[in-house]
Amino acid sequence: MPFSVCSIGILHFTGVKLKQAKEWEPKLLGFLCRWCSYAGADLAGTSRKKYPASIRIIKVPCSGRVDPLFILKALQMGFDGVLVSGCHPGDCHYQTGNYRARRRIAITKKFLEYAGIEPERIQASWVSASEAVKFTGVVTEVTKGLERVGANKLFTDERQGDGTATAQ
Repeated sequence: MPFSVCSIGILHFTGVKLKQAKEWEPKLLGFLCRWCSYAGADLAGTSRKKYPASIRIIKVPCSGRVDPLFILKALQMGFDGVLVSGCHPGDCHYQTGNYRARRRIAITKKFLEYAGIEPERIQASWVSASEAVKFTGVVTEVTKGLERVGANKLFTDERQGDGTATAQ
C-alpha cells in the first residue's frame, strides 16, 4: 500500500509525513422557531436539499424567545455567527413573537457594533414551514457572509480552557 492515514490525521506517503490541509469553515448556530423555520429546515432535510453542514440548530418555541445573551454566549463559545429564524411577520403562532425578535436583533447588532464586534455575525430570517428552498438559501448566504467576515477570534483566551482567561 503506497499510503495510509493514521489516527491523528497525518498522511503517510512512502515515509514522508504530509499534514492534511483543513480549510476553515464557519460555524453557525441557528435558533429556529419550532412552528415555521424548524419545520422548513426539516423539510429541506427530508427533501435532500443541499446547504452547508456547519450549522447547528437549536429549536426554540418562538424566535421572540431568543435572548440577546444567548447570542453573546454562542459567540463566546466559538461560533462564528448566529442565525435567528422564525415565522413571517404577522404569521407568528404567538401573535407578536417575531416582531419582538426583530427588535431584539436590531438592538443586539447595534450593541455588538458598539463593542467592536462585526454586526454581520448575527442574521435574522423569516422562513415558513413550506419554504425549504428559502431555508437552504438563507443558510448558504449567511455562511458566505461569515466567510467574508472571517473566523471568530473574540474570546479565544476564554475558550482555551486552561483557566487563564484575560480581560480584553
